[in-house]
Amino acid sequence: MNTRAFTLALIISIFAMFMVYTYIDDQKSEVIKRYGTQSSVVVAKEDINAYELIDDSKIRVASVPKSFLMPGHFKTMKELENTMATVPVLKGEQITKPRVTYPGMSTGLSRQVSVGKRAMAITVTERQAVGKLIKPGDRVDIITSIDYSSGQKDKQKIQTILQDVLVLSTGLSMTNSIPVIGVKTPREIRKMNLETYANYNTVSLELDPYEAQKLAYLLTYSAREPFLTLRNNSDQKIVRIESTGIFDVLGDEEREAARAYFAEQYQRRN
Repeated sequence: MNTRAFTLALIISIFAMFMVYTYIDDQKSEVIKRYGTQSSVVVAKEDINAYELIDDSKIRVASVPKSFLMPGHFKTMKELENTMATVPVLKGEQITKPRVTYPGMSTGLSRQVSVGKRAMAITVTERQAVGKLIKPGDRVDIITSIDYSSGQKDKQKIQTILQDVLVLSTGLSMTNSIPVIGVKTPREIRKMNLETYANYNTVSLELDPYEAQKLAYLLTYSAREPFLTLRNNSDQKIVRIESTGIFDVLGDEEREAARAYFAEQYQRRN
């Protein structure tokens, strides 16, 4: 093997690599000088339609020179959590603030309803809705009266029919939005205590189709509106709850007296 030729070839290759590196570095310096250093920006990974929810599957982080950044751009995907596009965004385009919004009054309630679920509203009073301290995003159980005996007291029941139900809205106040009734200026918004906003008479719940039918049946044929009981949002455990009747409320002595009374009434009717 010709050692001298190998050494010469090695020296030439090293020199060539150095020249290439120097050229690339010079070009990089020229690009940085002209367009600025690289910066992170969130771009569309695929075409996004107007009013489509934005999630990690639709966006990615790219690096572009600072001078190519669009006004109102986003640097991290976390900034776009729970947002939706207001206009179509093409694949590769930067996501900017004028192009996104949070679901709320301007986008309608449907965008907040989970796939496979339905939104259903019920009328409420302070007594039925925990003093109207229920807010969008809370979770509730639904309790209602069951009377299949035409008013026979010993057959009437109180039953928890649904558990861990998501509250989508209270009146016109939705999740990720502020109450907008009567709000016209920023000053009025600042004066409104959003934590105790109670100017509503309806609550919209997220239910599956069968649950919606059950609730519609009770709202149609029950003489009483249901009660909502507020849960801790972290408590999503579904438990078996027996129905409550008059005998469950009375003490031992009163229970026996009531049983005797209802037995006597039944005999008289028959």
